[in-house]
Amino acid sequence: MKSVLVAEAAESSVSNSGALTFDSGAPVARPLPRRDNADSAARVLLIGLFSLMAVRLGADFLETGRLTGLLLLGSELTVVVLTVFRRAPAVVDRSLRARVLTTMSLLGPPLVRPALVTPIASEAVTVAVSAVGLLIVIAGKISLGRSFGLIPANRGIVSTGLYRIVRHPIYMGYLITHIAFVAANPTMWNIALLLTADIALLARAVCEERTLALDDAYRAYQTRVRWRVVPGLF
Repeated sequence: MKSVLVAEAAESSVSNSGALTFDSGAPVARPLPRRDNADSAARVLLIGLFSLMAVRLGADFLETGRLTGLLLLGSELTVVVLTVFRRAPAVVDRSLRARVLTTMSLLGPPLVRPALVTPIASEAVTVAVSAVGLLIVIAGKISLGRSFGLIPANRGIVSTGLYRIVRHPIYMGYLITHIAFVAANPTMWNIALLLTADIALLARAVCEERTLALDDAYRAYQTRVRWRVVPGLF
């Protein structure tokens, strides 16, 4: 998240522009293009899916008054905003694996559907849990600022705020809001979507760190902060 590809070799070389890019397999040095068509298409797709999600969850709120979905919407809105204003990366991973993991982790949440089914927990509980997750996401993204991105890349090492606790606090916030939404809307569709997205999210964290670990500062940071997403577990 320092958003979102992987260098398999331990050594890398620098292009004339001072930028590195990585393909699957050995890293290949070349100047980063000024425009990445795939990245631009991903932004358009993300905004489109978010808009559809906003319509679904907004309609559900107007009909039922349930807040849990709106809190999930707020969490995903931060992705859209920070994607637009993110800082250009110094090193970016463009491997197929990183692109697939990024896509899988991003597509799940916008496709969830609010449902009139018996919730696992009360609305008060799911709202409270979702609010905690949203606050973690917001706090993490405030710390990250313009270093946020989708494709795994080095946009600057951040180690302040919640990044002193786990290396990917925004992902932790996502997991919490996803759990709250499933508890409020426990359909097989929602469970399958978010479970798949969250597994990809955790794999994406590992993928990102392979790119970030090319930086000595990040390797030093890893020694100070042990856990990636969930303290004591992962």
